[in-house]
Amino acid sequence: MVVLKTTRKKINKMNIAKIKRRKRLSILLLGFIAISISGFLILSASRDSLIFFYSPTELKEKQEIIGKIIRIGGLVRENSIKLKEQSEIQFIVEDGENYILVNYTGMLPDLFREGQGVICEGKIGEDSIFIANKILAKHDEKYMPPEVAEILKKTGKWKGEGETNDY
Repeated sequence: MVVLKTTRKKINKMNIAKIKRRKRLSILLLGFIAISISGFLILSASRDSLIFFYSPTELKEKQEIIGKIIRIGGLVRENSIKLKEQSEIQFIVEDGENYILVNYTGMLPDLFREGQGVICEGKIGEDSIFIANKILAKHDEKYMPPEVAEILKKTGKWKGEGETNDY
Protein backbone atom coordinates (compact mmCIF):
# COMPACT_ATOMS: atom_id res chain seq x y z
CA MET A 1 0.00 0.00 0.00
CA VAL A 2 2.87 2.38 0.76
CA VAL A 3 4.38 1.78 -2.67
CA LEU A 4 1.06 2.59 -4.28
CA LYS A 5 0.79 5.95 -2.45
CA THR A 6 4.30 7.07 -3.50
CA THR A 7 3.59 6.06 -7.08
CA ARG A 8 0.39 8.12 -7.06
CA LYS A 9 2.31 11.14 -5.70
CA LYS A 10 4.89 10.75 -8.49
CA ILE A 11 2.13 10.46 -11.10
CA ASN A 12 0.37 13.57 -9.72
CA LYS A 13 3.65 15.55 -9.78
CA MET A 14 4.27 14.42 -13.35
CA ASN A 15 0.75 15.48 -14.37
CA ILE A 16 1.19 18.87 -12.71
CA ALA A 17 4.51 19.36 -14.56
CA LYS A 18 2.87 18.43 -17.88
CA ILE A 19 0.02 20.86 -17.23
CA LYS A 20 2.46 23.69 -16.40
CA ARG A 21 4.52 22.90 -19.51
CA ARG A 22 1.40 22.94 -21.71
CA LYS A 23 0.27 26.19 -20.13
CA ARG A 24 3.67 27.83 -20.81
CA LEU A 25 3.67 26.52 -24.37
CA SER A 26 0.15 27.79 -25.04
CA ILE A 27 1.04 31.26 -23.65
CA LEU A 28 4.12 31.40 -25.90
CA LEU A 29 2.08 30.27 -28.89
CA LEU A 30 -0.63 32.88 -28.24
CA GLY A 31 2.06 35.58 -27.83
CA PHE A 32 3.67 34.59 -31.13
CA ILE A 33 0.30 34.67 -32.90
CA ALA A 34 -0.53 38.11 -31.41
CA ILE A 35 2.84 39.57 -32.47
CA SER A 36 2.48 38.09 -35.96
CA ILE A 37 -0.99 39.55 -36.44
CA SER A 38 0.18 42.96 -35.14
CA GLY A 39 3.15 42.95 -37.52
CA PHE A 40 0.96 42.04 -40.47
CA LEU A 41 -1.51 44.84 -39.69
CA ILE A 42 1.28 47.41 -39.30
CA LEU A 43 2.93 46.41 -42.57
CA SER A 44 -0.32 46.40 -44.53
CA ALA A 45 -1.28 49.83 -43.17
CA SER A 46 2.12 51.35 -43.98
CA ARG A 47 2.10 49.91 -47.51
CA ASP A 48 -1.02 51.94 -48.28
CA SER A 49 0.58 55.19 -47.12
CA LEU A 50 3.86 54.88 -49.07
CA ILE A 51 4.41 57.39 -51.87
CA PHE A 52 7.00 56.38 -54.45
CA PHE A 53 9.27 58.77 -56.36
CA TYR A 54 9.84 58.49 -60.11
CA SER A 55 11.65 60.47 -62.78
CA PRO A 56 9.96 61.06 -66.16
CA THR A 57 12.20 58.34 -67.66
CA GLU A 58 11.16 55.83 -64.99
CA LEU A 59 7.49 56.70 -65.60
CA LYS A 60 7.80 55.61 -69.24
CA GLU A 61 8.59 52.08 -68.02
CA LYS A 62 5.77 51.91 -65.44
CA GLN A 63 2.25 51.00 -66.54
CA GLU A 64 0.55 50.05 -63.27
CA ILE A 65 0.79 53.48 -61.60
CA ILE A 66 -2.09 55.25 -63.35
CA GLY A 67 -4.41 56.60 -60.66
CA LYS A 68 -1.98 55.94 -57.76
CA ILE A 69 -0.48 58.77 -55.72
CA ILE A 70 3.20 59.17 -56.60
CA ARG A 71 5.90 61.83 -56.70
CA ILE A 72 7.77 62.88 -59.80
CA GLY A 73 10.83 65.06 -59.96
CA GLY A 74 13.13 66.82 -62.35
CA LEU A 75 13.68 70.27 -63.79
CA VAL A 76 10.94 72.62 -64.97
CA ARG A 77 11.54 72.99 -68.71
CA GLU A 78 12.37 76.47 -69.98
CA ASN A 79 9.40 78.28 -71.59
CA SER A 80 6.95 75.54 -70.56
CA ILE A 81 4.92 77.28 -67.83
CA LYS A 82 1.45 78.19 -69.10
CA LEU A 83 -1.31 79.81 -67.08
CA LYS A 84 -4.53 78.12 -68.22
CA GLU A 85 -7.09 79.77 -65.93
CA GLN A 86 -7.12 81.83 -62.73
CA SER A 87 -5.05 79.37 -60.67
CA GLU A 88 -4.51 76.46 -63.07
CA ILE A 89 -0.94 76.08 -64.29
CA GLN A 90 0.51 73.67 -66.83
CA PHE A 91 4.24 73.00 -67.17
CA ILE A 92 6.71 70.29 -68.20
CA VAL A 93 9.03 68.39 -65.85
CA GLU A 94 12.05 66.82 -67.53
CA ASP A 95 15.07 64.81 -66.50
CA GLY A 96 17.23 65.25 -69.58
CA GLU A 97 15.93 62.17 -71.39
CA ASN A 98 12.15 62.30 -71.09
CA TYR A 99 9.47 64.68 -69.87
CA ILE A 100 5.95 64.69 -68.51
CA LEU A 101 3.23 67.33 -68.73
CA VAL A 102 1.97 68.49 -65.31
CA ASN A 103 -1.30 70.25 -64.46
CA TYR A 104 -1.55 71.99 -61.10
CA THR A 105 -4.32 74.04 -59.54
CA GLY A 106 -3.35 76.25 -56.64
CA MET A 107 -0.66 78.59 -55.40
CA LEU A 108 2.86 77.82 -56.56
CA PRO A 109 5.79 78.07 -54.13
CA ASP A 110 7.68 81.38 -54.35
CA LEU A 111 10.86 79.64 -55.54
CA PHE A 112 9.11 77.77 -58.37
CA ARG A 113 10.53 78.82 -61.75
CA GLU A 114 11.80 77.47 -65.05
CA GLY A 115 15.09 75.58 -65.01
CA GLN A 116 14.81 74.77 -61.28
CA GLY A 117 14.36 71.45 -59.53
CA VAL A 118 10.86 70.49 -58.51
CA ILE A 119 9.03 67.56 -56.97
CA CYS A 120 5.32 67.14 -57.74
CA GLU A 121 2.95 64.87 -55.82
CA GLY A 122 -0.25 63.62 -57.42
CA LYS A 123 -1.64 61.11 -59.90
CA ILE A 124 -1.21 60.27 -63.57
CA GLY A 125 -4.47 60.51 -65.46
CA GLU A 126 -5.64 58.24 -68.25
CA ASP A 127 -4.33 60.81 -70.78
CA SER A 128 -0.77 60.47 -69.34
CA ILE A 129 -0.88 63.98 -67.88
CA PHE A 130 0.30 64.26 -64.29
CA ILE A 131 -2.32 65.97 -62.08
CA ALA A 132 -0.36 67.45 -59.17
CA ASN A 133 -1.94 68.26 -55.83
CA LYS A 134 1.32 69.41 -54.21
CA ILE A 135 4.39 71.17 -55.62
CA LEU A 136 7.70 71.25 -53.76
CA ALA A 137 10.37 73.63 -55.05
CA LYS A 138 13.97 73.81 -53.89
CA HIS A 139 14.39 76.10 -50.92
CA ASP A 140 17.75 77.78 -51.56
CA GLU A 141 20.41 78.17 -54.21
CA LYS A 142 22.46 75.08 -53.28
CA TYR A 143 19.77 72.56 -52.34
CA MET A 144 18.53 69.95 -54.78
CA PRO A 145 16.29 67.07 -53.67
CA PRO A 146 18.55 63.98 -53.54
CA GLU A 147 16.32 61.98 -55.90
CA VAL A 148 16.30 64.76 -58.50
CA ALA A 149 20.07 65.34 -58.17
CA GLU A 150 20.76 61.63 -58.72
CA ILE A 151 18.62 61.55 -61.87
CA LEU A 152 20.23 64.71 -63.24
CA LYS A 153 23.72 63.31 -62.60
CA LYS A 154 22.82 60.17 -64.53
CA THR A 155 21.60 62.17 -67.52
CA GLY A 156 24.45 64.70 -67.46
CA LYS A 157 22.21 67.71 -66.69
CA TRP A 158 23.61 68.25 -63.15
CA LYS A 159 24.67 71.89 -62.62
CA GLY A 160 25.48 71.66 -58.91
CA GLU A 161 28.79 72.37 -57.24
CA GLY A 162 30.53 69.14 -56.26
CA GLU A 163 28.94 65.77 -55.68
CA THR A 164 27.09 66.37 -52.40
CA ASN A 165 24.24 68.61 -51.36
CA ASP A 166 24.31 70.91 -48.34
CA TYR A 167 21.30 70.15 -46.20
